[in-house]
Amino acid sequence: MKYSLVPASIAALSLFGSIVDFNALALQLESSPTAIAQTQTMAKAFSYKSGINRVTFQSNGVNLVGNLYLPANYKAGDRLPAVIVSGSWTTVKEQMAGEYAQKLADRGFAALAFDSRSFGESGGKLRNYESPSNKIADIKNAITFLQTVDAVNGDRIAGLGICAGAGYMTAVAAEDDRLKALIAIAPWIHDSAIVNQVYGGEAKVKQMIQTGRNAAEKFAKTGQADYVFATSKTDKSAVMFGEIDYYQNTERGAIPQWNNRFAVATWAEWLTFNPTIKANRVKIPTLFVHSEKAAIPNGAKQFFAAIPTKNKTFVWANDYQQFDFYDRPGAMDKAIALTTNHLKASL
Repeated sequence: MKYSLVPASIAALSLFGSIVDFNALALQLESSPTAIAQTQTMAKAFSYKSGINRVTFQSNGVNLVGNLYLPANYKAGDRLPAVIVSGSWTTVKEQMAGEYAQKLADRGFAALAFDSRSFGESGGKLRNYESPSNKIADIKNAITFLQTVDAVNGDRIAGLGICAGAGYMTAVAAEDDRLKALIAIAPWIHDSAIVNQVYGGEAKVKQMIQTGRNAAEKFAKTGQADYVFATSKTDKSAVMFGEIDYYQNTERGAIPQWNNRFAVATWAEWLTFNPTIKANRVKIPTLFVHSEKAAIPNGAKQFFAAIPTKNKTFVWANDYQQFDFYDRPGAMDKAIALTTNHLKASL
């Protein structure tokens, strides 16, 4: 497989229904006890069912849409351990996050895959804006939402992140003690040194950050957003340029719900995001699954090494490449089996 990531010089790096509506309650971490109690009353009054339950909840005033997967044998009154699944950058809930959530539900867990703000069916004015801070906040508010769901044991919630989603989930694990276990699958975790290596050097990175800031300022002033393709075989301005089967194959990630678009404003925050500085605050049981053939394994190694808890496991699945972990049976089945064992021991 040959592909490159902006800048084009990088050659060998993989990048990555039922309805519940709580809009009126402004569900977020800062919610008052009264608002949370009202939300809990509404959630408990709703009848969840086995299979996929379409849900909505609030994150800092923005409406988010998700799918809550429950096991086939779920029955009213069950209170299940739950997993929030966060997918790779630019993706929507129907891609790898939904596939992992379904497999976890098949193994007895409640699993939530949702569109972060700016993506898919969720709100957000600047569309396709890959903001780490927004996505971290959205995951925290997803925890708050799950704690209102009567099908979920609110004291047994874990987080699973895939690729970039793993970077966001590690930050949540460091900052929010309501998360009780962490799983990082093919994690994309970078710091400034890795960013410079991946994106063409310090000078190029500074230029890209400024380009992102300019695009953000333009949107704030005019409401006009600058976009490029998320992936393309022919347009070198695409963020992921070249033959990248997962995102370009309609039988894999190139689904109708995903619009193959990337907000240029993203660069300012994405390139300065560094979850590794928070690794020493991760105190919960942790599982990393990665491959030396996949994306920036050194970033995962250094983050994992800095986690202080002894209850941590790193499994190398070196038969697989980055995109294999998104949906290929061998890599995905291995990741799910390891995740299931980790969750049963941790939740």
